[in-house]
Amino acid sequence: QVQVVESGGGSVQAGGSLRLSCAASGPILSSYEMSWYRQAPGKEREFVSVIDSDGTTSYANSVKGRFTISQDNAKNMVYLQMNSLKLEDTAMYYCVCGLDGTTGWPCHGACYWGQGTQVTVSS
Repeated sequence: QVQVVESGGGSVQAGGSLRLSCAASGPILSSYEMSWYRQAPGKEREFVSVIDSDGTTSYANSVKGRFTISQDNAKNMVYLQMNSLKLEDTAMYYCVCGLDGTTGWPCHGACYWGQGTQVTVSS
């Protein structure tokens, strides 16, 4: 089974920055992609960003221009650099790994989810 582990969450002031990391391990195919989702208490999980096997990226409108997703294929790592954080960015952030074209909204096929890392933004 593929295992996905996030890290880097924490508490930050509005306008500040955080970088989340995600490590994937296990029988991962060459053509895979990794996504970030987030979920606030009482709300549905929402898509944040995705990066596919050739480096193509996509972002939710709410984070476009503020967040940047990147990858290190050799280490099976993906990162989410979050700048200009807002109160509404507060959520549990989840990393997802799957075959190319499967982890966008909605996630379909064999999507492997991490345990989540909490991001809290305060004024």
